[in-house]
Amino acid sequence: MNRHNPDSFGYQPRRREATPVRVERLPLSMRTLSSNSLFQGEHEIGIEHHGALYRLKITRQGKLILNK
Repeated sequence: MNRHNPDSFGYQPRRREATPVRVERLPLSMRTLSSNSLFQGEHEIGIEHHGALYRLKITRQGKLILNK
């Protein structure tokens, strides 16, 4: 059986510093499109940007993935 007191050894638990929270603000004039209007029932669309083709996909979990 352990009968010692941790306070008698000068033990002090470490305090965690508060993590700063980053808040991103959207520009008031940002044009917004719904994913429904972009995909129109499909799960993948192509986006041409500066001559390169990108693929925007909806995953099974409902997230968006952009691949070049």
